Amino acid sequence: MWRHIASNAMTFMVIVVFLFGGLLLWAQSQYTSDGPLAEAICVQVDRGTNIRRVSEALSEDGAITSDMLFRVAADYAGKSQDLKAGSYLVRPGASMEEILDVVTRGGASTCGTEVVYRVGITRAEVQVRELDPASGRYVEKAAFDPGDAERPEIFTKVRNAAGTRYRIALAEGVTSWQVVQELGQVDVLEGEVAALPAEGSLAPDSYEVRIGDTRQSVVDRMTAAQSRILAEAWANRAEGLPYDSPEEALVMASIIEKETGIPSERRTVASVFVNRLEQGMRLQTDPTVIYGITKGQGTLGRGLRQSELRRETPWNTYVINGLPPTPIANPGRASIEAALDPENTEFVFFVAKTLNPADGHVFAATLDEHNRNVAAFRALEAARQ
Repeated sequence: MWRHIASNAMTFMVIVVFLFGGLLLWAQSQYTSDGPLAEAICVQVDRGTNIRRVSEALSEDGAITSDMLFRVAADYAGKSQDLKAGSYLVRPGASMEEILDVVTRGGASTCGTEVVYRVGITRAEVQVRELDPASGRYVEKAAFDPGDAERPEIFTKVRNAAGTRYRIALAEGVTSWQVVQELGQVDVLEGEVAALPAEGSLAPDSYEVRIGDTRQSVVDRMTAAQSRILAEAWANRAEGLPYDSPEEALVMASIIEKETGIPSERRTVASVFVNRLEQGMRLQTDPTVIYGITKGQGTLGRGLRQSELRRETPWNTYVINGLPPTPIANPGRASIEAALDPENTEFVFFVAKTLNPADGHVFAATLDEHNRNVAAFRALEAARQ
């Protein structure tokens, strides 16, 4: 009888082990295989929350098949206490393993709300945007001038909310003075900028910042980025260019930046100015004259006068030979690369194609051709008046 009992017990143990092993295999499959999520969602992890609340929210959103299995897996992986506050994008079909990694890895939020402080050439703006998970695009919820006393309600709501991201976006062609002025109005930053950065030394780009970052640290990041871009472009420069140093190339890049906002034109505009330098012609570009008047402290807001075109300043390229002594703005990567790899042309003139700057320019290799292009442009001006 005891042998029969022992045999039954052994059989039972084998069945239990078999079932347990099967359960483990099923759980492993559920944990690592594609999940049920049909569309991308934003998962909000609040400060002080726990794995139970997160797993229940994921289950309610249809992102996981079992909140209990998610918690068991988190415990087994030793990640139950590793939740990182923020808002994270979870892709369609994400597995529990992938979702657990997303909410415990940390780093910058990848979803939810962001506040963007834009520094433009003519104006600054604060935007509040939210990511639409389905399209993967940010939708603007509010926009206002940073100097406004009244702030939109949504800005006040998200200003210190968990997961809100903050970015500073510099437009190509802004001046260093403009950047420092607008950084002073970014209310998530602290401290002062030690000194006005050299013109041209800041890389136009988008920079993520955190509450409490210093303004000087942001300027340092912009400066380091521009140094890397310039060094790389200088190392890959075309042969025979009329620059003695990367700094001179940066001056040229700033002129290209202010002369055209059309990406396809940059290398052609660069060729005009390079050809002029090589032929001993003056650059004769209006943006340099404007910089001589404003020193980069805001925009001129009107057309140039003839007296200003004749006035001698270190930046007036109608009067001086060669390049001005400093850049006239902070050029972007594309303009720096254009200055160091211009198109091979014979053009030495260009003028606006139409009254709409977005239509670009027409280029000419001879004065006669240029005069015809100028006459066509003047006719458009006269017709509008």
